[in-house]
Amino acid sequence: MKLPFVINSYLTGIAREYKNPDLSLIADEVLPRVQVGARKFEYTVFPTGDAFTVPDTSVGRTGTPNQVEFGGTREGSFVEDHGLDDPIPYDDIAEAQANGGGYDPRAHAAAYTSGIIQLDREVRVANMIFDAASYASGHKTTLASATQWSHADSDPANAILEAMDGAIFPYNTLVLGARTWMKLRQNKKLVEKVLGTASTSGLLTRQQVQDALEIPRILVGASRVNTARKGQTAVLSRTWGNHAALLYIDSSADTNRGITFGFTAEWGQRVSGEILEDPNIGLRGGVKIRTGESVRELVVASDCGYFFQNAVS
Repeated sequence: MKLPFVINSYLTGIAREYKNPDLSLIADEVLPRVQVGARKFEYTVFPTGDAFTVPDTSVGRTGTPNQVEFGGTREGSFVEDHGLDDPIPYDDIAEAQANGGGYDPRAHAAAYTSGIIQLDREVRVANMIFDAASYASGHKTTLASATQWSHADSDPANAILEAMDGAIFPYNTLVLGARTWMKLRQNKKLVEKVLGTASTSGLLTRQQVQDALEIPRILVGASRVNTARKGQTAVLSRTWGNHAALLYIDSSADTNRGITFGFTAEWGQRVSGEILEDPNIGLRGGVKIRTGESVRELVVASDCGYFFQNAVS
């Protein structure tokens, strides 16, 4: 069947590789992409105990090794399509070609729409990670007043280490909103612990905090998004709120193996192409550049994370 949307390898390459250098997007690191073979797919939710059950591994001289068998239940889901069109009048294409071809409006459209799709995904992931409902009972707390890390009397290092001590799997990622990080790196007690008791003020680097807490990585979401309705004055809000989350992320996990807080199921890869000969674009018609991807973000092990709601004021 001939489809009106023609995937273009050149535009697809731009859409896949494009990253806005001025945006700090962390969605792909927080919920890594995992390829699935169809729109509808299944994934395994493992009982926590399976990962800690050690079978007898001894083998007699002529014996047979014991067989390991992981339990788990299969859950069904499906990817969702996320895409955008950018109409380009033929006049714009002709003008670009007449000027020597240094500017390609089609390539610009592929990059621009890809950037918006990435920001939209960032919003979805932030809303999922910074939602108390994504975490198991006993794996979340709401901070207020003196316990918030923006308060001079708070002790964020102790709060984080206590949460890490109760982890089923050792948390390897600390996710912070930009304001949370700004307040955390200035926290008086944390500065004292890292730089010494004589230091009551200062700015800590991510590496210093990672080393002090013995956590492999800190991810800071610093992007903003316009939350105003279309046509209204722009209201730029932080994509990642004033919260913090400790996560165990296994980047090698997939839909069949491995325990991880969450991942992103991806069917195929991001694509971009053209819808040719659209007579409704401008006076002389034009083309539409369509860019999109088919993904589904999932939390598959809610007890592999810990959430600090309202970490700072």
